[in-house]
Amino acid sequence: MKKAVVLLSGGLDSSTCLALATERGFECHTIAFDYGQRHSAELQAAAKVSEHFKAKSHRVVKVGIDALGGSSLTDANTELPEPSDDESVPSTYVPARNTIFLSIALGLAEVLNAQHIFIGIHHVDASNYPDCSSSFLRAFQQLAKEATASEQDFVIEAPLVEMSKAEIIKTAHTLGVPLAATISCYGANAQGQACGKCESCAIRRQGFADAGLVDQTLYA
Repeated sequence: MKKAVVLLSGGLDSSTCLALATERGFECHTIAFDYGQRHSAELQAAAKVSEHFKAKSHRVVKVGIDALGGSSLTDANTELPEPSDDESVPSTYVPARNTIFLSIALGLAEVLNAQHIFIGIHHVDASNYPDCSSSFLRAFQQLAKEATASEQDFVIEAPLVEMSKAEIIKTAHTLGVPLAATISCYGANAQGQACGKCESCAIRRQGFADAGLVDQTLYA
């Protein structure tokens, strides 16, 4: 069976990515990151989703990105921004986060001899994050060819990159993703309940409305 490393945050997008990889017949090894984010509820969600899809293994890797600063997602003393039409990069952007996460996933893929790495990024509703674009993916794909001792070519899979949030939610629903268990909120509480006020909550809520499906998000 083909092996794949799947980056799994516990959110809607990465959970859908795991569902797609599972549907394609991959032996999935999920990896989540404790990077100093504001809440750990998403790590609990990642474990639940990984178990739901019967992943071969699940790891939580601790990476102290919060020590760098520069993001409201890693600084509890910085207020989270509310939804805005401003096209600038919001304070919730975590500098180099996807580069760091993919690099660690690449190392795991080399150890496991897994050729494919799945990441649930998409740029349609990505809040102008620079590391959620197709050009970023192409650049990292080239890096993967140069940065490892493996003779195989690693494939960075981002099946959601051109999908809207509504399309992702419809796909998740079709593939049996436990939507209520996933957490997208930037400021969820310890029980995993979403704040309902942040930009990520707004995007998720609108996505369910556009998809014509009931929002199963647990709100505080």
